[in-house]
Amino acid sequence: MKNIKNFALIPLLIATSFASVAADQVSSQSAADAQKIGVVSASGASSLSALEAELASKAEATGANSYRIISAGGQNKLYGTAEIFN
Repeated sequence: MKNIKNFALIPLLIATSFASVAADQVSSQSAADAQKIGVVSASGASSLSALEAELASKAEATGANSYRIISAGGQNKLYGTAEIFN
């Protein structure tokens, strides 16, 4: 049940967007054409918006042009992982 709940968070994270982040969030289709340069992770976020903002910030700090959230979960404090691309 917990895995289903965690998996249900991913589309919600993907649907959320932010203005003025240098690294753009990409779809699975776009990511297939990009060169993966690594992975970033974040933890301790209090909301889905805060988690996505932290992942976007870390992707930007590494010099990535784009990122794709690949996992998210948690209850009171959220954690997540994103692939980063050039």
